[in-house]
Parts: sequence; C-alpha cells; structure tokens
Amino acid sequence: MENQKDNFNALFEITRTINSILDPNVLLEKVLEIAMTHLSAERGFVMLADSLSESGYTVVCLKNFNSKKISNEFAASSSVVTSVLQSGEPVLTVDAMSDERFESSVSIMAQKILSIICIPLRAGERISGAVYLDSSKSRKAFTEDALKFLTVFGSLAAIAIENAQRISLLEKENVRLKNEVEVTHLFGNIIGKSEKWKKVLEIAQRVLDVDAAVLITGESGTGKEVIARAIHENGTRKGKSFVAVNSSALPENLIESELFGHIKGSFTGASSDKKGLVEVANGGTLFLDEIGDLPLSLQAKILRLIQEKEYRRVGDSNNRTADIRIIAATNKDLKEEVKTTRFREDLFFRLNVIGIHLPPLRERKDDIPLLASYFVKRAAENYKRPIDGIHPDAMQLLLVNQWQGNVREFQNLIERAVVLCRGNTLMKEDFLFDSSDQSALQKNAVTLADFERQLIESTLEEMNGNRTRTAEKLGVSLRWLQYRIKEWGNE
Repeated sequence: MENQKDNFNALFEITRTINSILDPNVLLEKVLEIAMTHLSAERGFVMLADSLSESGYTVVCLKNFNSKKISNEFAASSSVVTSVLQSGEPVLTVDAMSDERFESSVSIMAQKILSIICIPLRAGERISGAVYLDSSKSRKAFTEDALKFLTVFGSLAAIAIENAQRISLLEKENVRLKNEVEVTHLFGNIIGKSEKWKKVLEIAQRVLDVDAAVLITGESGTGKEVIARAIHENGTRKGKSFVAVNSSALPENLIESELFGHIKGSFTGASSDKKGLVEVANGGTLFLDEIGDLPLSLQAKILRLIQEKEYRRVGDSNNRTADIRIIAATNKDLKEEVKTTRFREDLFFRLNVIGIHLPPLRERKDDIPLLASYFVKRAAENYKRPIDGIHPDAMQLLLVNQWQGNVREFQNLIERAVVLCRGNTLMKEDFLFDSSDQSALQKNAVTLADFERQLIESTLEEMNGNRTRTAEKLGVSLRWLQYRIKEWGNE
C-alpha cells in the first residue's frame, strides 16, 4: 500500500509537470528523462507516429545513442519496438540475451543488453508512439511494478504530447493567419490570392520597416510599379514623395540631367538651374523602372547614390546629399546582363539586397476570376456600362489564354469587352483576341472541358467542398456550378 501511495504521488507530480510544458520538443525530453530516471536506465528514446516515414514512425528524442540513423544500436531495439507498436502491449525483460523472444537478435548479443523495457504511448485506442529504455548493467529497477507504473505514465504522456503538438500547431496557424490578415490589410488594393502571389506580398510586407534596396523582377505587365508603390505607401516613408523613372523611356543624353538635375550653362539649352528627380524624391522613394536599360555611364553614379547618398547636378562641382530609398525593377535577367558586361556587377548586388520576383499571369490562373471581377466592376463604373459579370464560357477563354502581356494586357482586354458589350453579361464574342491569341485558344480548345473540370474540382477541394465560396472564387453563379457538378454525376 505504501508503494502504491508513492507511485500515485509520483504520477501526480509527473502529470502536473508534463501538463505544464507546452513546447513539444521540451516535453519529449522531459518524458524521456522521467522514464530513464525512474528505471535508472542507461539509454532511451521516444518514437512517434510519422506518416511521412517509411516505417510509419520516427525517433524524435534520444539519449546516450550515437545516432538517430538505423544502425546496430537501433537494430537491437527494432524487434522490441515493433512488437509494442503492433500489439499495443508493453515489453519487459531482465535478461534479454537469454530471453527466447529475442534469441534471433544478434545485435542484442553484440551489445550485451541485459534489461529492456518498452511501453506504448497510447492516446485512447490509438498507439501514437513508444518509449524504449535499456541497460547493460542493471536489472534491479526493471520490475513488473515499474512496468505498470510506466504504462500508466505512458498513457498520460501520450495525452500531454498530443495536447502540446495541437497547441504548437494552433500557435503556428495563428501566426500564419495573423500575417495573412496583416498582408491583406496592408495590400488590400492588390488583387490576388494564389500561392505565388501570396509569397510576393509576404516578402513585400517584410521590407516595409527597413530601408534596404529592393529589386523587383518580372515580365512586362506583371505589376512591378504597383508593388513598388505598395511598399512605399505602407513603409516608413509613406506620405513622402514617390518618384518613378522609366530608364528606357528617356534619351541617353538627357537621363542624367533628368535624374540629377543641372546647373545653368552646363550644356546648350540649360538656361537655368534645374532640380533632378533624385532631389524631388528626397525623403521618399525613387523607383527606377527598367533599370536594366540604364546606360553604363550612369550606373556608377547610381551606385554612388545608393552607397554614399551623394550625387552631383550636371555641370556642378559640389556634391549634394539625398535621403531616399531606392526600389528598382526590370524585365531583364540582370545576372545575364552582368555576364555580358552590360550591367555592373557591384550595382546589381547593391540593388538586389531584397529580390522580389513577380510571376506571370499564366502562372497565377487562380487569380484570373478575381482580377476579371475587379476590372469588370471598375470599367463598368468608368464607362457607365450596366455590366454585372462574365459568362462562364467567356471565363474559360480567359483561363486558357497565355497572357503574354500579363495583367496589363488582361486589363485592356476586359475594358475593351466592357465597352463593346451590348448586354449585361460579357460573352465570348465580346472579347477580341489577336491572331496569335486565337491560335493558342484553338490549340487549348480540345482540352477545355477537362481544364474546366480540373479547375472546378481543385477549387472545390481548396474551399473544403463549399460550393458558394467556390462559385465566388471562380466568378460564376452557384446555379451554373451546381449544374456542372450534376452534369458530371457528382451529386
């Protein structure tokens, strides 16, 4: 009775201890420590269920083993652990080398293991793992009473481990959702929910409170200036000037003067001093679009501006300072430009402190219905057209197009369709694709039905089977969606 009372008190203290630990890794270490201390075991490990592991289980915590790899050390315990995991019953032996259950285990003999105890971690009817302990010296503490004690302890530990894992997952999910809400709040005017677009916004969010240079890459029409403005308007320089310069739009002989300004008489036609765009942007952000087209002669001066915050007006001998943030963008592969010496390597590295790559629209198919809805609504308001949506067949045309001009081309096509539409809904014939687009659409038309079904089914899965939300995301009516599902015999 006294021994039972001691065990009860010990279990009470142990339960209170393990239930107070919310970090799964710390808890597992504590569970192993308690089990080894109670039995004076020399070695031990904890194994948990793992659906990604070939065996279904993975060693997550160990003590006095040399490696987690499948080696002779773990081979010695494999038959014991397998038996416990399959049967759900604990195993105890105080003379493993002569125990007939392990007579085929060469590794037990080789390592001269004397005593073994292995208990299941049981959560309800499910075996979630096992705790394995052994000793090559002592058998004194490896008793039936100890086995009963540890079996009860194993059930308590399994519940504590699962609770800690759930809390850990909830905390991670909470952080993820919080970040997602923050991103949505900050960039609420930027349309897109695809995974690739979310990653763009997540990186943009991380650079808001730092003044590091940012290099935005991507094809023409992907929205590089939109992202640059969003970073400025939500960052530490919001409310200050945002000055955009298209490096490819200015003649080479004028771009230096436009950027840095000039003094009177510095060249023919310079009848007065003039501020440059760098000076106009002072305190705010200078957005250098198409930086890959900047002449080599100016690249060194931009590098100095970034590194020293200094520049000179054309014709001036005095340096000026500029407190600005530089955000650059290009549709070129600057690494290739560096290799061919068309772009300075040192400038590339100074600009590319934070790189943001914008995916082309053809890689953001999930965003097309959202973008279409947004552009239709805006165009309908601007052009006073009573358009309330896009016919599903027309939406399919938008989904299969390759959009070489990306979002810019997409927006133009939507606006043109809104202007040409004679009804309340945009139809296929309202969209005027050029000859190359028509060719691409004809090639895709063979698999249009399959594409439609694949898109709907994947969106349904993403929305956990919610048809209303699926219809909203696809930009179609719930009635049309239900008709399609019924047509496939999925009702």
